[in-house]
Formats: sequence, structure tokens, C-alpha cells
Amino acid sequence: MKVTDAAAFSIGLIGPVGGMALLGAGAAALLGKGAVMAFVFAIVGVAFVAYGFVKLSAHISNTGSVYALVGKTIGPHAGFVAGWALVAAYVTIAVGSTIEIGLFFNSFLSLLHIATFHEWIWEAIIALAIIGALSIRQIKMVTRILLYVEIAGAVLVAALSVVIIVRLGIGAAPAGQTLSLQIFSLPSGTGIAGIAGAAVFGFLAFAGFEGAAALGGESVNPKKDIPRAIVIAVVLVGAFFLLVVATQSLGYGVSASGVKAFQNTSTPYGDLGTAYIGSVYAALLNLMASISLLAITVGTLAGAARVAYALARDASPTSRLAKVNKQGVPIVTMAIVVGMVLVAMIGQRLTGAAEKDATFYWLTIGTIALLVAYALATAGALKYLFFSGRIKAPRWQVAVPVLGLAFILYTIYTNVVGVSGPYIWFPYVILAWLAIGFALVTFVPGVADRVRTELAVDDEPVTPAPAPATTPALSTSSSISNPKDHS
Repeated sequence: MKVTDAAAFSIGLIGPVGGMALLGAGAAALLGKGAVMAFVFAIVGVAFVAYGFVKLSAHISNTGSVYALVGKTIGPHAGFVAGWALVAAYVTIAVGSTIEIGLFFNSFLSLLHIATFHEWIWEAIIALAIIGALSIRQIKMVTRILLYVEIAGAVLVAALSVVIIVRLGIGAAPAGQTLSLQIFSLPSGTGIAGIAGAAVFGFLAFAGFEGAAALGGESVNPKKDIPRAIVIAVVLVGAFFLLVVATQSLGYGVSASGVKAFQNTSTPYGDLGTAYIGSVYAALLNLMASISLLAITVGTLAGAARVAYALARDASPTSRLAKVNKQGVPIVTMAIVVGMVLVAMIGQRLTGAAEKDATFYWLTIGTIALLVAYALATAGALKYLFFSGRIKAPRWQVAVPVLGLAFILYTIYTNVVGVSGPYIWFPYVILAWLAIGFALVTFVPGVADRVRTELAVDDEPVTPAPAPATTPALSTSSSISNPKDHS
């Protein structure tokens, strides 16, 4: 696998088109016309966190990502808990993304004047059934197609951004909006805590950037290619996010009415596409967002099943959870995570929450879990690079992972203190989940020792072999091909 393939894998997991379909509006709900500042904060934080993945991938060749990297640098207990947190993150993000698919597909149908669903749960269940069917087999061609659709969607979204800028610049905006630097200003009384609280949407948008770190065993020269791939993914996606959230803010306008419209919208692509280009273009954008979210959910469910499989296999090699089908898919853990998503969606519908609120609830829970995993990975990088024998990086760079930890912990803190409504309970949900994982690795006899033994095995780079030109970058997300594959 080449650098470009690994970078494409990470970008495909991030799903930038689907990610920015609603997260900009989420940030605007907290920061108003200054929503872009949430993404600036998150990009800086992700850059610091990415440093750890880049440096560790240059020293450790493993198909591991968070579970293996933390386990190898801090120890089996921390590694297991990091993997456990990642399972929670992937499953809950899958719940939110599946609900969100219905939101944008309904908007697509509405813009084309086609009958829409009155209950989001039915759209979500249909989407989950499609995703589950795709996920139980090797889906090389499907993942390649999804990646191409993601690229096409990104081009369409970028084109909308350019049109918005041009129309604002020449004074041809639909409601008199203008170019303005006020998108970098914050509501009165908003400080760093407010920015960090909103940055949860920015961190969520980047979920999956570390995906290339899981491809060590599939790369020809992983200790060079994987770090480069992570950097490429973060830079390209970060630039895309800033462009999109800035033009969304400008497109709605910085007036009180424009900011309110941005805060309350459920379909920014539909609103702006219709206002600046036309309803057909807006419908196409919403369709692309739906497909991108489907791809995100395929990736997150595959990731959750893959990590759960690795945890089960390393903790108890004879466990029924450590089974794969003929295609190499961890079929038992896949069935479990799909079932968890289904139960969560049905339970959410029974609460009567609106579709947009339900989406944000689950995505927020997932982001908190993801930040815990990132914090452990960053702590592992700090320990391995600077406090484990010979220093493996310039001494001054110790500030980078320290700042990364500070960004993550402060973001978690702002989503624990001062929140209201259902959001009060989300940190405790994750805390309870983490406590279960810690208890498993600590008190179940032999688990920690078996995990330590399995993580001691390093993957060897794959020797290139003749392969069809259509071999996809994303194939590893849906199968377990390496017996020592630590997700």
C-alpha cells in the first residue's frame, strides 16, 4: 500500500462531506457567527494529537491504531481501555450517523418533490440494514466506489463554497449577505471555555484521521509511509473543513437573522445550495451527504467490530467473539455492534427526541469516548518518545504532546462542566463504559498477561505482490486479514 492509499483510507474514514453536513450548524448553535473558531481550535488540537500518531508510526510498525499503540507504549491495561473506549466511540458515532442519513435523504426527496418518510426511525433502520449487509462481506469494490463518491461530493461542496464567495464578493448574494471578518468574532462573554465546548464538533469532524495508523501491516514502508499519510489527511481535510464552515457562516450571513437561520438549520447544504445555485444542486448535495454518512457508518461499524474482535482475541483466544467468516470479517462482533446500534436507535426514538437532537446526542457521546482514546494515545507518545530510555525526538518537541493532552482534557472538561439537559449525563455514560473495560482487563484472571503477550508481536511490512488495479485503499476496514491485526 502506498502513501496515497493510506491517506485516502484516513480521508475515507473521516468522510468530510458527511461530517460537515451538520457539524458547522452544531458549532454555530454555541458560537453563533464565530462557528469557524470551533474548528480552528479543533484543528490546532488535532495537529498536536496527530504528532503523537505520526511519531509513533515512525517507530512502531503495527496494524494497530489506538489499541496497539497505547498498549505498546503505556501497558496492556491502558491499551485495553483505549481500545474499549474506541469501540464505544465507533458504535455511538455510527448511531448518530445512521440517524443523520435519514435527515439528509429526506431533504433530498423533499427538494425533488418526492414523498418523504414521516418517521426517521424507518429510514435509519433501512440504512442500517444496507450497511449491515455490506459489512458482513469483503466489500473492496463498494469501498472504492464510496471513496470516489466522497471525492465527487467534496468537489461539489467546494464548488458551492466558491460560488458563495464569488456572489458575496460581487454583491449578488440572495439576501444581501456580504464578505465579513466577523465570522472570526465570538458572542459577547464567550471565552476559551466556550470555544473548547464547541470544538467537540470539530474534533468529531476529524474522527478517523488516525485510520492510516492501522495499516502498518499492509504498507510496504510503514515507518515512512504511515506518518506521511496521516499528515496529508489532516492537512487536506483541515483545509476543507475551514473552507466549508467559513462559507457556511458567510452564506447564511452575520446578521442576527442569518446567524439564527444557521443555528436552527438541519440541512445547511440544502439551504445554501438552493439559495446560491438551485434546488437540483441542493438535492444532489444532500444525496452526496447521505452517501458520505453511509460510508462513515460502514467504516465506524467495521472499526468497532475490528477493535472488539482484537480485544476479544487477545484477551481470550478461544472466545466465540474471536471468530471470522470465510471472507475474513469478524462476524460475531459485527453482529453485536450492529445490534447495539439498532437497540440504541429504537430506544432513542421512544424518547421522542427530534432527529437533529438525536443525532447530536449520540455524536457527542462518541466524541467524548474518542477524546479519551486520543488522550491515552497522546500520553503514550509522550512516554515512549521522551521518558522511555533514549529520547527519540528533539527535546523541545516534548511541548507538542503536552499541549495535545491539554487541548483534549480541556475539551472533555468543558463538555462535563456547565452543560445542561441530556448532555449532563453523557460523560457518566462513558465513565461507566470505561469502568467496565478497566474491570475486565484488571480483574479477569490472565487477561492483562495475554494482552501483553499479543501486543509484543510486531507486524512485518507486506511484500508487494501483483494485484488488480482496482484494489481499494479501504479494504482493510472491512476484514481481518492479518492474524496479528491489533486494531
